[in-house]
Amino acid sequence: MADADLEPEPLDPEQIVSGEPVVTGKVLWESPDGKQIRGIWQITPGVVTDTEADELFVVVSGRATIEVEGGSVLEVGPGDACILREGDRTRWTVHETLRKAYHISL
Repeated sequence: MADADLEPEPLDPEQIVSGEPVVTGKVLWESPDGKQIRGIWQITPGVVTDTEADELFVVVSGRATIEVEGGSVLEVGPGDACILREGDRTRWTVHETLRKAYHISL
């Protein structure tokens, strides 16, 4: 996971709050019905917003602060596991390039 080759994933410029974050990733598995996805995702330092899917992820490397609108503030780093809910509006402040392994249910 830590050294897997990842492919560029376009980031909507409207999501960027500050910095010049770059997103890369790789889908490792997708269910036949397309409703579940597992993979690796990475983002370089900066601040971005997002609207989440139902997701469980584990941070492989890096550090970030994730602010859930109307909810909690999560400080995440290597080994931390997080659950985000579909529709959560988040603000990610990436302090060190963050790489995570994820499982998303659509």
